[in-house]
Amino acid sequence: MKKQLDKNKTLNSLTELYGDRASWVFENISLLITKYQAKIKNKSHPLSEKDVILITYGDSVQQEDKSHLKTLKKFINAYCLPIINTTHILPCFPYTSDDGFSITDYYAIDPNLGTWKDIKKLSESTNLMFDAVINHMSKSSQWFQSYLAEEEEYKDYFISVNPEIDLSKVIRPRALPLLSPFKNKSGTEKYIWTTFSEDQVDLNFASPEVFIAVLDVLLFYASKGAKFIRLDAVAFLWKEIGTNCLHLSQTHTIIKLYKKAIKVLTDDLYIITETNVPHKENISYFGDGNDEADLVYNFTLAPLLVYSIMKGNVNVLTNWAQSLKFPSNNVCFFNFTASHDGIGMRPLQNIISDDEIGQLASRAEKHGGLVGYKNNEDGTQSPYELNCNYMDLLSNPNENDEIRVAKMMLTQSLMLAFPGVPGIYIHSFVGSRNYYKGIEESGIKRRINREKLEYTKLVLELNETDNLRNKVFSAYKNLLEVRMQEQAFNPFGKAEYFKFEDDKIFVIKRSFKKETVYGIYNFSNQFVKMNSLEMEVIDLLSKEEVKNNYWNINPYQFLWYKKFAK
Repeated sequence: MKKQLDKNKTLNSLTELYGDRASWVFENISLLITKYQAKIKNKSHPLSEKDVILITYGDSVQQEDKSHLKTLKKFINAYCLPIINTTHILPCFPYTSDDGFSITDYYAIDPNLGTWKDIKKLSESTNLMFDAVINHMSKSSQWFQSYLAEEEEYKDYFISVNPEIDLSKVIRPRALPLLSPFKNKSGTEKYIWTTFSEDQVDLNFASPEVFIAVLDVLLFYASKGAKFIRLDAVAFLWKEIGTNCLHLSQTHTIIKLYKKAIKVLTDDLYIITETNVPHKENISYFGDGNDEADLVYNFTLAPLLVYSIMKGNVNVLTNWAQSLKFPSNNVCFFNFTASHDGIGMRPLQNIISDDEIGQLASRAEKHGGLVGYKNNEDGTQSPYELNCNYMDLLSNPNENDEIRVAKMMLTQSLMLAFPGVPGIYIHSFVGSRNYYKGIEESGIKRRINREKLEYTKLVLELNETDNLRNKVFSAYKNLLEVRMQEQAFNPFGKAEYFKFEDDKIFVIKRSFKKETVYGIYNFSNQFVKMNSLEMEVIDLLSKEEVKNNYWNINPYQFLWYKKFAK
């Protein structure tokens, strides 16, 4: 029997947003469900420990005379499968700026990358995660150009505001003007809401037509094989003058409505919200544990791991981990340590002090990176993100590769053991470093972590025993091979965290069904001897049995110990 929308509940939510146009919106949601009914497969493959996501641009790996998506497929087949079974292709649509995040056409593949046929071929090897960049789009898009041309259909698609109005309460992610002037067909100057840049014009979700247009985009991606859809910058979706325009209740309602429509068609598509904000605000997108995001980006983990390495102390990390609560067993984190963006600082607010955030910013600069700032309401600026390769941020430039790899894999192994689904940025997976040429050529700070890799050269380095890439990749591959065989790492499995007198050691106990694995991590440069938590365990990484009253952990070492089944 086909699922159906609950009409009364859906209309109630739509009325909150669109008043007397709620019925029109409901009818159009129903039409879209009918349109995509035969195009979206309703299968169910629950998430498990075998689900790991590679984060990459469509052209991160390149080969001369081959389409980038074909080369990406070649890399995935050779180096990712089966240990990484899903690929998050960062925006792969035509765009004008921000490395893909100013889309001109949601329905086309960037011809510089390939075609929809390439995407289909890729989907035959790997699950797919698509980016839905729906808060804003390119000023060169047909939608915005039609708005400027004063075409009736698009008259409410974007937000025009009187520049004299006080917008000082609006929280900004970038130190750029909020309003950008454009002239329409009549020659009238319109000041358009642009949260991120003058080239990225915000969509007006107060328009019922925009709500329906974006739902069509999401269902289109589902029809093209998406298992995950990332809602980019979704916290900014709804604007209301006089507020901070962040996490407004209407934004949450829209996500819930989109989820309802998607779940009518399939149980095998997961919504991931991307909200680079303080932790408590971030996890609000879980809703009641069933009605909103399926996964939420765990933005706090990446900078907190760096902080713990910097301090050689895990107290803050342990306290934060022990505070984590999920509203149900149906939601989980999307865990990651690096991505195409910088490492966000806002998620650390109220967890560490502003001075300590400043110390992290100083560390990034000393390690060859840069710092991005945001404007505050009081006119000051504060660190917004650290633009630095994650491995370089962890290690002093003068440290040797042995320590560099140890620190890197310590953080990666903890991320892999954390409850949720892990996401691995391609440059972490293959041991990349700061890419200064990218900044020099573009002036864009984030390019420090967006190097384009030549396939043949990359393959040689990955197979060269003494190469840093080989050391990181081999260690990662070994971890993933072990992880995918252990049910204790199920995304929804239980997680317990322990406090010890020795504040150098972080311990997580993962359990699912009858299996239990301990992850033990030494965040210091000192040898630690601790009382064992189980008398008999198997070291999953060395395959050896350990029967001892003590566990010995070397500097920056990590252990995965599996409890003997009784």
